[in-house]
Amino acid sequence: MTAVRTSAETTAGTAVLRLGTRASVLARTQSQTVADAITAATGTPVELVHITTEGDRSQAAIAQLGGTGVFVTALRDALLAGEIDLAVHSYKDLPTAPAPGLILAAVPPREDPRDALVARDGLTLGELPAGSTVGTGAPRRVAQLRALGLGLEVVPIRGNVDTRLGRVAGSATGPGDLDAVVLARAGLSRLGRLDVITETLDPLQVLPAPAQGALAVECRTSDARTRELLGRLEDSRTRACALAERTTLATLEAGCSAPVAAYAEVAEGEHGPELFLRASVTAIDGSDGVRGSLSGALDQASALGRALAEDLLDRGAVELMAVTG
Repeated sequence: MTAVRTSAETTAGTAVLRLGTRASVLARTQSQTVADAITAATGTPVELVHITTEGDRSQAAIAQLGGTGVFVTALRDALLAGEIDLAVHSYKDLPTAPAPGLILAAVPPREDPRDALVARDGLTLGELPAGSTVGTGAPRRVAQLRALGLGLEVVPIRGNVDTRLGRVAGSATGPGDLDAVVLARAGLSRLGRLDVITETLDPLQVLPAPAQGALAVECRTSDARTRELLGRLEDSRTRACALAERTTLATLEAGCSAPVAAYAEVAEGEHGPELFLRASVTAIDGSDGVRGSLSGALDQASALGRALAEDLLDRGAVELMAVTG
């Protein structure tokens, strides 16, 4: 674990919060957004502390690195060691099991959770010719894209946003080697790159990952001051949606490298706001899949996620997750 401060060491007694972040442009952008929100809401200054994780050091596929938690462990270790006061994660990267000594102190308002296509010549997914190469780092996307039956060649890729986009647009050293890539729209939005999107994918085509587009802000359970400050960033509807989605994932006993999708929305029901939850499990080769949906009260988010996952399990989800290809 490597920690690098982005500002001068603070003097003793200064109530500056130290926010741990991965050093990637997207992670730093997300973390700075949270830092600015904390300062705006509480008047408390925040400094970023860069933490290098195993996922940042390796170019291996996420599944080969152990899947869930590969970008999280070093940040959590720094929190528990008292080197930082809080950490910002992409919520979908967190393991579903709680971390002893840490608490999810805030879930800020969510960005658009849908997936986005960036294709050559401004093409949409349906306009890509059969045989076109489409890159993505998520088995969930691989499985669902193959299941569409469009004849696309879906290939695994790694790298930051600019690296992935460059594989379509090309660079000074040569043309791109892919016809398209699929990324989270939320990341492109936070980086101010929505202009590169050629199609935002309808969840009916490609259902998002559990908690995609949401951020998770963690601190030590024992740190009452930081917990109180972070609580001012909380968005209860976003937390309820993410909780329903991630409970589905946990009940399926799957991680972020599994071909599992879940997406909850808040809608007005007969008796006030309610959650509408959709989820799917798709064989990685796209040969088969199961989908389902349920709705219920916001305060029943966990029960809703468990019930939908159990329905998918009854319909063969475990066998589908075991398919390789």
